[in-house]
Amino acid sequence: DFDWSPMDMSQLPPSYKTNSPKEKKMLQLADNFLKQYTYLYPERMPLFLHPANECGVEKFVSTTVRPTLLPYMELYEWDGCASFVSDYLTMEPLKCPIALPSSLYSPTTILKYQRGNCFDFSVLLCSMLIGAGYDAYCVHGYATREMCSLDETLEPCPLLREPQEVRLVMSGKGGMPRLGNKMAIITSLSVLQEVAKPERDPLRGLRVHAWVLVLSGKRDIPKTFFINPFTGKSHSTTDERFLGIESVWNHRNYWVNKQDCCNGCKDLVFDLGDAVCWEVMLLESNKPLQLLADAKKENRLSCTCIDDMMSDPNDGSCAEEEKVKSMSFDMPLSWVAPIQISPREFETRYPQGRKVILYSKAKLEKWAPNLNGNGPVKRLTVYADLDRTEVVKVREWFENREDMLEMREVNEQTQLTTDYFRPGHPFHLKAHTYASLESESEHTMEFYNEARADDLQKYVENATELIEYFEGRDDFLHIRHTTFGKTGEGIHFAGTRTDIRSQPIVQIKECFHRNLEKPADEDVAERIFLITEEKIHLMYHLKDEYFTASTKDLFKAVLYSRGEAAGTAPKICISYQAGSSEKDEKPLQEYKLLLKLRREEKQLKQQVWQSKAEVSNILKTRKNEEMALQLSDANYDKERDGKRRQQQEAMKNAKEDELPQQEEQGLDYLAPFLIRFGYEGKMTKQLALRIRDECLAAYKQRLIDSFKITQARYEKAGKELQEKEQWFEKNQKQLSTEEEEEFLAYCSEAMLRIRVTESRLTR
Repeated sequence: DFDWSPMDMSQLPPSYKTNSPKEKKMLQLADNFLKQYTYLYPERMPLFLHPANECGVEKFVSTTVRPTLLPYMELYEWDGCASFVSDYLTMEPLKCPIALPSSLYSPTTILKYQRGNCFDFSVLLCSMLIGAGYDAYCVHGYATREMCSLDETLEPCPLLREPQEVRLVMSGKGGMPRLGNKMAIITSLSVLQEVAKPERDPLRGLRVHAWVLVLSGKRDIPKTFFINPFTGKSHSTTDERFLGIESVWNHRNYWVNKQDCCNGCKDLVFDLGDAVCWEVMLLESNKPLQLLADAKKENRLSCTCIDDMMSDPNDGSCAEEEKVKSMSFDMPLSWVAPIQISPREFETRYPQGRKVILYSKAKLEKWAPNLNGNGPVKRLTVYADLDRTEVVKVREWFENREDMLEMREVNEQTQLTTDYFRPGHPFHLKAHTYASLESESEHTMEFYNEARADDLQKYVENATELIEYFEGRDDFLHIRHTTFGKTGEGIHFAGTRTDIRSQPIVQIKECFHRNLEKPADEDVAERIFLITEEKIHLMYHLKDEYFTASTKDLFKAVLYSRGEAAGTAPKICISYQAGSSEKDEKPLQEYKLLLKLRREEKQLKQQVWQSKAEVSNILKTRKNEEMALQLSDANYDKERDGKRRQQQEAMKNAKEDELPQQEEQGLDYLAPFLIRFGYEGKMTKQLALRIRDECLAAYKQRLIDSFKITQARYEKAGKELQEKEQWFEKNQKQLSTEEEEEFLAYCSEAMLRIRVTESRLTR
């Protein structure tokens, strides 16, 4: 157990050590209220009214709530506040699970030592929620053993989807399970219920717990709900784990529940203004005093308790003025010092920077950003058994990594790793699935296709095939499927290393979306380059109301046997025209189509090898990123670095000093136009319009010149790459491995420049 005895009281404010006259009067009101409550409900448990604080001074619970809005965007929402409190504090169980605590420390002390019981958690969370504008209340009640002890070992991890251990096999229109599966379903359900059922609790219904109630209305909350401060999770007010409520309070008032809790909190009405369901301690000064008469008519407890609050219960006489005065007494202001959380504390978040939560078949670990060398902030380990011995998969979330890695999932059964990246990676990676970062293994890469000039969305490669998926291309291409032969039978292609080109390309298949600007029987849907068979197969899109598509098979062997000049060679093409047997193309057209496709086939081969070279470069880069990992600075690191702050302030002051001089010496961009039109200090409307038109024309001409320069650079880069590839084809046999590596790096950089230039031209 944590030892609170060495706490230094000397640094605490005077309000922690003494009570003001108004606070003393509030304590008297609370004592009289408790006497009436005990007299009318002798069988009920004591109320939690004025426990001692860390200085041993009794303080009314409402004055321990200090509404605070902290300067962090995350803490403006209820879920951010709840998550922070559950992460920042360490849970301490109550000394006696069925008795109220004897003390309630201030939220500032709880934040300082980062630990507390359920009441400490609730008061801190309620203070933050009220400060953020929510209608929030602390709740004293009863809950299950698992909720009171923060035992989530029977709960599924919220980061996982709902388990689907039992799947109902549906059949027929009625959607009923087939009879043959009913026994299996019943058996599975019974097994699951047996596993998930907690042990019987002899103290069920007696375990004291505190949580937070958030009423609907403020901050557009549509429905009232509970928050368990230990976990930061929201719960319905009908949740069976909440077994009853004794009282609720905020910084202004205190309410006692008068409703039956035999069904837990399911049937409770949370209208705190209903005197039948709730007994209020103070009538707030901003409420109309005629509520006193209404309250007297509605309920005996309300009348008796309020009338006798400031009088001796044995004295039957009490002046009406005293009754009204006691009713309109305002709650004293909070005695708690302002709640403050530094940026460093907010970033560090967890006690000692780390927190571990055990769930059913899962373990969740959390770290402060930049605490570990590779930047993890969360790790979820999923197990196959309840004892958490057999690992199924591991997920890790990262922050502040310069390689933009956001999440990594390792499947221990398949030995596959999937990396997920935020936008901004040099190769626009979105996800990467692999068994190893070696190029010989299987890889699946997803890209942010909007950032790539070729609109590549997904890349799948294994030992025998390569599949590329595209999205949003102008040529309507969406799939390119390349099949390779056995290793060692390849031909040397420009821009590739020996290990990349070692496999021959057997087939390239491309699939296209429908281009509505073309007739269906002229719009290619699929084309297959059967390289080893010297054949090209074209299949067109289906025409409306047709079940078969037009096709063409073109044979390259005819060109080799009769020469490229033989434009009338027979059987260059075998075609099928859907819906017609008369429309046959002339041999010359077929010959030109074959020559065009043969050129495109050569270009496709080059693109395939360049794609493999790019992926090889990506893998090499990823290896280097993992080996030389760098993390960006966290906010608190920048703040605590005094030298850096001084440098930043000095640079800022220098810029401010230079700014007036720059303004004085700054160029007047209108001066050339004003001189051209003879401006002498006065400007007419016609002159202003002429100058405006001249400025717009000059700006337009500047854009045109910029486009021409970019176009020239694009053409020059393409020409240089083509010349370099031709040079490589001529000298490839004499080149060393190092020279091939240099050429590969040149091709990769050149393609990147071309893509960037092309994207600028298309803007």
